[in-house]
Amino acid sequence: MLYFVLKYLHVIGASVLLGTGAGIAFFMLLAHRTGDTATIAAVARIVVIADFLFTATAVVAQPITGVALAWQAGYALSEGWIALSIALYIVTGAFWLPVVWMQMEMRNLASEAAKAGTPLPARYVRLFWLWFAFGFPAFAAVLGIFWLMIARPAIEW
Repeated sequence: MLYFVLKYLHVIGASVLLGTGAGIAFFMLLAHRTGDTATIAAVARIVVIADFLFTATAVVAQPITGVALAWQAGYALSEGWIALSIALYIVTGAFWLPVVWMQMEMRNLASEAAKAGTPLPARYVRLFWLWFAFGFPAFAAVLGIFWLMIARPAIEW
């Protein structure tokens, strides 16, 4: 029974990472495209909250449930598909952590512009495109992890 509880929690966590990441990207992109500073500020506020509430919780839970699940199932963490999943998880984190900071900065810049009734500053635009670019490798890494969890291919080191 413990195995199935761990597996359930791990799959839910992975789904939250993928779904929240995709949802945040979608809403931030659409808000940005409006060009309206108040809309961008409001959406960015919600995005930052969602990232801390959902994504950060899943980021903490995934290694815990993953290690426990591997142990319960009798897998070594050095097994190829698990080791590659861990590497991709680290890659995801390396892109996600700066993205969280960028989202907070974009939120602040958009809020200041909305209050002042001014256009978005150039710094916001630079951060947005950097944030946008960082999303691709992070999202690809999460998709790779999903594939590895499902397929569990034999990978030799």
